[in-house]
Amino acid sequence: MKLDSAGLQILSRQECLALLASASIGRIVFTDRALPAVQPVNFVLDGQDIVIRTGIGSKLAAATSGAIVAFEADDFDPTTHTGWSVTAIGPARAAHEPHEIQHLSTLPLHTWAPGSRDHYILVRAEHITGRRLTSQDDEHDERDEREI
Repeated sequence: MKLDSAGLQILSRQECLALLASASIGRIVFTDRALPAVQPVNFVLDGQDIVIRTGIGSKLAAATSGAIVAFEADDFDPTTHTGWSVTAIGPARAAHEPHEIQHLSTLPLHTWAPGSRDHYILVRAEHITGRRLTSQDDEHDERDEREI
């Protein structure tokens, strides 16, 4: 197991994708009028694409079309002080082809926000990184095993 300089476990690409697939809420980071913007979104992973539904005239739809964006999802337990965080960076694009929209409409992607959300944004996870925070007991057990 690889650790970073802060002692967090470095996750492989496959581990990152598996964790993303287990989550349903994340944050997309994009540029809005030359300023960084972060918006929480419901999403689903389709292969290596992060799929988001939004309104066709939304600020998110306009700002992400053809842009390089970042996407982050995580899960933390404040009681055990464990959790993970995954960040993906890649190009965002709107789905326009009828066959692609048909496929995307079958995915288990349900938005929480009210209103029409018939516009699909896909973010290709070209660069993906992740870290896992394990409990102190897990770290001590792993160190003990390495010392034996």
